[in-house]
Amino acid sequence: MQSNPKVRRNKLLAEAEGYLTLEMYDHALRALDAIGDSGRMAFAVHSLRAEVLRHKEDFPAAATAFERALGEKPDEVPLLMGVAWCYKRTERLPQAIEAMERAYEVSPKEPIVLYNLACYWALAGDKLKALSWLGRALRMDQDLRKLIPDEHDFDPIRDDPDFVLIVRNEKSGTA
Repeated sequence: MQSNPKVRRNKLLAEAEGYLTLEMYDHALRALDAIGDSGRMAFAVHSLRAEVLRHKEDFPAAATAFERALGEKPDEVPLLMGVAWCYKRTERLPQAIEAMERAYEVSPKEPIVLYNLACYWALAGDKLKALSWLGRALRMDQDLRKLIPDEHDFDPIRDDPDFVLIVRNEKSGTA
């Protein structure tokens, strides 16, 4: 008796999700590869593949998988953030900024989006944009300031007096 292809695909997708949770990335990829034609499950397959590849630090392949998932659902903020993460790590900073700006258009009240824009603009050497996004992010969520000391993206502006002032003022809530 032939099994239902949809049931088989759902089982393989669940299997891949489990492997991702267990950090068994190669097993997860094998399960995703076994799905074959994902049909209506394309979004789920591509987005899960993107996450697995990102965890494996295969950023070019992860970016491609994120792009495919975004082709199905272009306004998914977690996917936009994921593809931006991969673009940054593959020296495609303009595309990373573009993806985060799209995430901001979709979700302007999500503080981490603004924070990531600040990071990417700092890396791009645009201090004014970096500080503007950072100030706005910190006003939305003071807890983000806990990330700043370990955030290497801010290294290009870390010693800048304006950066120091914004971080200090936002800590005290006097900005």
